[in-house]
Amino acid sequence: MKLICGDSIEELKKLDPCSVDAVVCDPPYGLGQTTPAQVSECLTAWARGEVWRPRGSGFMGKEWDAWVPPPQLWKEVFRVLKQGGHLIAFAGSRTQDLMSISLRLAGFEVRDCIQWLYGSGFPKSHNIGKAVDKLEAKQWEGWGTALKPAYEPAILCRKPLEGTVAQNVLKHGVGGINIDGCRIETDEKLGRAKAGWGNKTLGADNYSNFNSIGITIEGGRWPSNVILDEEVEGGEWKRFFYCAKASRQEREQGLEGGEQRANIHPTVKPIDLMRYLCRLITPPQGVVLDPFMGSGSTGIGAGLEGFDFVGIEREQEYFEIAKARIEHWVSSPLTYDKPKPKEVEEGEQLSLF
Repeated sequence: MKLICGDSIEELKKLDPCSVDAVVCDPPYGLGQTTPAQVSECLTAWARGEVWRPRGSGFMGKEWDAWVPPPQLWKEVFRVLKQGGHLIAFAGSRTQDLMSISLRLAGFEVRDCIQWLYGSGFPKSHNIGKAVDKLEAKQWEGWGTALKPAYEPAILCRKPLEGTVAQNVLKHGVGGINIDGCRIETDEKLGRAKAGWGNKTLGADNYSNFNSIGITIEGGRWPSNVILDEEVEGGEWKRFFYCAKASRQEREQGLEGGEQRANIHPTVKPIDLMRYLCRLITPPQGVVLDPFMGSGSTGIGAGLEGFDFVGIEREQEYFEIAKARIEHWVSSPLTYDKPKPKEVEEGEQLSLF
């Protein structure tokens, strides 16, 4: 496993072409000033192949979250990913369109969008009734400006195949999704009839009436593009993969804590979720890349699943958190790379990523 502290675009350029099997990452969501004017400027520049820089900052005033990663960065990810390899990138609910466009312009095929549903989101809404003049307040009482967040999309992409799927997997060792390794456990005897879709209870001698692709009793239900946390799990929802948000204990394990929070990263993903996603798209003994390592949850998930890992993180404080967490959770030997800070020429700007 290799952890790199540095600028993602610059560090990706140092990696060999077609050297990683899968990419699982939680990039900046770009929750900045996504005004129609800025979006128009951005898309015009991207379509021309030009570098575009946003104005303002993003989530919690963070500069690195001012906009989604540009096609120039994803092109480097595309270059190091093997032909037919998959990528999963989380995105914001209101900026996933920009994330998808950026990925498409880099050459990726968008194959699906996984929805991670949770019940513990906190609404960030402005109370209109309290904002207007007292004479008008009653009319606007109970009105706000935002819904409660309850899901995060994860965009599933693939680098185009070389030939057919069969030809690609034989030549490059990637191109498929690990269906059986990610099936959802169930005690129900459900399947798909050969004549068409439809759930039926299987009798002891009725297996001949069902196509093996739909049989769930032996390996579980087919993995879907919905993932749930404990707040929405239960009943019919049990047919989906379940993953709770990261607890404080999980966030802090491996770090020097005390009463003060040691893991200060604002968007820590749960380890079980990243394990599942790594397992879904990575072949055995494969290499997982995360160019936005953050506090290291993808690296932990990859290591616990037996995969090799390459993680890049620009912010020194987050890099140290990721290093400590991965060392705590994973027994694989780690190597570290801390490039010297780039000297900035007068008038030059460092990359946001």
